[in-house]
Amino acid sequence: MVHYKRNFMKNLLMPTNKKRVNLTPSEKTYEALEALAERDGISVSSKAVELIEVAIELDEDDFLNLLAEERDKKDTKFISHEDIWS
Repeated sequence: MVHYKRNFMKNLLMPTNKKRVNLTPSEKTYEALEALAERDGISVSSKAVELIEVAIELDEDDFLNLLAEERDKKDTKFISHEDIWS
């Protein structure tokens, strides 16, 4: 019975399986976020998630660009696509 009550209370407190992040932006950042959300007709939370996803993609692009620049050296031997995948 205790196990049932614990699961029942857990479901009451967290009605979704989505992960949560608690952020405290500056007033200026919050106002900008609020304006962007209103412009796009979505919630502030949805806009925050959207912007975080874009930031992650940009960060990944920067990393991959650095990796490519590091590998792009003179006298590098190139291998054709056919040779690699055959």
